[in-house]
Amino acid sequence: MKTKTLLITILFLATLTLTAQRRILNTPELPGYVTLKCDFHSHTVFSDGLVWPTQRIGEVWRDGLDVIAITDHIEYQPRKQYIPVDHNAAWKIAKSTADNYNIILVHGTEITRSMPPGHLNALFITDADSLNKPEFMDVIAAAVRQGAFIQWNHPGWKSQEPDGIPKMYPVHKELIAKGWLHGIEYYNDVEFYPLVMDMCHDNKLALMGNSDIHGVISEEFMEPEYTHRPMTFVFAKERTLESLKEAMFARRTAVWYGNSLAAFEEYAAPLFWSVVSAGAPFKDDGKAIWFELSNSSDMTMDLTGGPEGAPSTLKVPANGMVVVKADRKYLTEPIPYSVSNIITGSTSVLKVEIRPAKK
Repeated sequence: MKTKTLLITILFLATLTLTAQRRILNTPELPGYVTLKCDFHSHTVFSDGLVWPTQRIGEVWRDGLDVIAITDHIEYQPRKQYIPVDHNAAWKIAKSTADNYNIILVHGTEITRSMPPGHLNALFITDADSLNKPEFMDVIAAAVRQGAFIQWNHPGWKSQEPDGIPKMYPVHKELIAKGWLHGIEYYNDVEFYPLVMDMCHDNKLALMGNSDIHGVISEEFMEPEYTHRPMTFVFAKERTLESLKEAMFARRTAVWYGNSLAAFEEYAAPLFWSVVSAGAPFKDDGKAIWFELSNSSDMTMDLTGGPEGAPSTLKVPANGMVVVKADRKYLTEPIPYSVSNIITGSTSVLKVEIRPAKK
């Protein structure tokens, strides 16, 4: 009777998570693509997480995401005396709920080794149980045969890298040479690793950012400190699992965390201009002009380094606008700024030129 009551309670709580209102996220878009909002690193009670798999679906649905990967550990099963070890269990339990709520559930697992190589997620797999092997390279080879996207997790995690600095070890270089490493986490939980921008750029790898959530997401990323969970933007041709996978292998990704966006230059500029627009001057006194600068995203845009005759800094609020007063010469000249919270490299940010629209 106690077992039956416990099961009913778990199912009730799992269903309850889906009754909340879904948030609509206003995010930058890459022209010609669909921006899929994704979290590729999460855990449940089937490894060291604290929640049932269907709750992960309820959380991403409520948070406005499109994609979730449940990536329970293979080698670390702290509850195995209570929960039978089935490395595919979380995916099997959550799949129908994900389908019912139009959430793309990626079948994944976390390969959990000491550094090097550290922890890696295998995404888009077909059978996690078959990856339970003693030799690391045998595990990766088996995952790749299943069509897996391999992501190197939290490369600067201080439990494995005490100085917090990511380092490319020979094993990672071997994986890259074989085509067996496809992305690296720039952001994990509440940490980011600036050098990953250069590591991904130089080795043609996808930039990734995820929650690595173990507890309840709303308790870990609480307002006002966090207005949203960290996530990977994937720019897919359409909203399907197949297009998602194609886009990730093509490295069409960006990372949104806090009030910052990490994206390579080729994506950063069109993402910025997809949500920021300048209006035509509404006032001209012969010396200065006044015009509106609008932002239709949930991300405040922080512009710095403005030239003489224009504001030195501009904060264009999320889903809002500011009035810009500038010298009249900027009717014909662009106003250059750095967007300090759009990161394009370990030491670089996006550069833009603001031009008032013509009447």
